[in-house]
Amino acid sequence: MANEYKNILKNLTGSQTENTDATNNQCCNGSEAGDFPALFKKVRSFKSAEQVRAMGLYPYFRTISSAQDTEVIINGKKVLMLGSNSYLGLTNHPKIKEAAKAAVEKFGTGCAGSRFLNGTLEIHLELEEALAQLVKKEAVLLYSTGLQVNLGVISGLVGKGDYVLADKSDHASIVDGCMLSQGEFIRFPHQDMDALEKRLQNIPLDAGKLIVVDGVFSMEGDIVKLPEVVKLAKKYNSALMIDDAHSIGVLGEKGSGTSIHFGLTDQVDLIMGTFSKSLASLGGFIASDYQTIDYLKHNSRALIFSASMSPANAAAVRAALDIMINEPERIKQLWHNTARMRDGLQSLGFNLGSSQTPILPIYCKSLLNAFKFTKRLQDEGVFVNPVVSPAVPPGQELIRISLMATHTDKQIDFALEKLGKVGKELGII
Repeated sequence: MANEYKNILKNLTGSQTENTDATNNQCCNGSEAGDFPALFKKVRSFKSAEQVRAMGLYPYFRTISSAQDTEVIINGKKVLMLGSNSYLGLTNHPKIKEAAKAAVEKFGTGCAGSRFLNGTLEIHLELEEALAQLVKKEAVLLYSTGLQVNLGVISGLVGKGDYVLADKSDHASIVDGCMLSQGEFIRFPHQDMDALEKRLQNIPLDAGKLIVVDGVFSMEGDIVKLPEVVKLAKKYNSALMIDDAHSIGVLGEKGSGTSIHFGLTDQVDLIMGTFSKSLASLGGFIASDYQTIDYLKHNSRALIFSASMSPANAAAVRAALDIMINEPERIKQLWHNTARMRDGLQSLGFNLGSSQTPILPIYCKSLLNAFKFTKRLQDEGVFVNPVVSPAVPPGQELIRISLMATHTDKQIDFALEKLGKVGKELGII
């Protein structure tokens, strides 16, 4: 990311970036910065983000002073939120807030320990049972964050002599989990089944192997080719794990995810999901058969050595799950909103790539354009997220729009007007 910032600065200021770098290096090598450990040389010389802030283009850590809803308050101004993962619009639901309050009253604010020791509450077990029923697996295990699920499950299952294969567009938490494992990490081009098969062919048939793919890819918005992945997993004796972070509440019967969407639940060994998106809370889970879950309970370091999910978070998920199941019209409305926004964007001439879901990427193919687009849209009253390297390859920079079930037609039309205006201004359409 630092190099990407430098490229922006170089394009805008010519040799100023090089002069700044030289000054930074001189400062770090000399006495002006004072004595500090060598490890921090890169810290002291990192000035690029500060300079982008000074240019008024820094797009991160924007402070919101209201609930996460279809509209939020930033710097005292109301802004339409098109950058949230709250697909069902439940983060400000009164029933969920009441459930969280009641859990605090009964259980307190935290568990003061890991699930392994003193941190297992009855509310955790109730939630695990409900999630197992949702995704149609024998058992579920909760983790405190979604990232911990991928770190703990992949590293807990893939050991020395094993192999783990991942799509190049998989979420960073999957990549980190693969790197943390002691097995050999192999990547294949996005949704390229021929490439996946070639990699599987080079692995001994009897070797332990795990294929890990997103159900819905979080930046591109496309859906995994699960039937094809399942066939390859069976053919080459591989286990299969689906990351349903962006699928729960979006795909499948009653929002149950990718595997049920395709009718292939029995062919998927592990289903991962998070609570920070459709389920309006924080945490994550892994679903599988009883024996696999029991193994992870005793071998997943991210679970054993981390404090367990707080009572309020668990109660919020349980309430959100009930709403999602009992109000299927929310998912129907989410898809209505998605179609309205997609059709509008395409009619304006935007490139949305291969998106099939409420995640709608507008390809800018320029980091500078992505940052300018983000800034100008916020000026116009619309919040979006820029996505740049390393989240996407250089040259594939995009603006990520995500829809919520609670967006109104009026809000979507307002957004389309502003997107069209700024897109033409920047020459993207």
